[in-house]
Amino acid sequence: MLESRAVIGDTDMLQAMQQEALRLAGKALDNFEAVDSTEIARFIKKCIVGTDFGSFVTHHSGCFIYFGIGNLAVLLFNGGDGAAPHGAAGEKARLTAR
Repeated sequence: MLESRAVIGDTDMLQAMQQEALRLAGKALDNFEAVDSTEIARFIKKCIVGTDFGSFVTHHSGCFIYFGIGNLAVLLFNGGDGAAPHGAAGEKARLTAR
């Protein structure tokens, strides 16, 4: 399982949400080539995925995780637009990949 190799850099998610985020990222990496970061991000439900990016995001409390799997970095968050959080990936998160 790829998610067992994930290294969490920073998070404010509850443990259960972290595990779901890692499970979903692992599933995405099973379905797509690691170099196809845009498709991985779409599969996860809009997030930032890549090997070289910077970010500054506003997010709901408890809805942020940044982790790496191999040489791929993943940033999941629920953007602070006033909507209630919708799970690990967040329905209102944005998609940016380089």
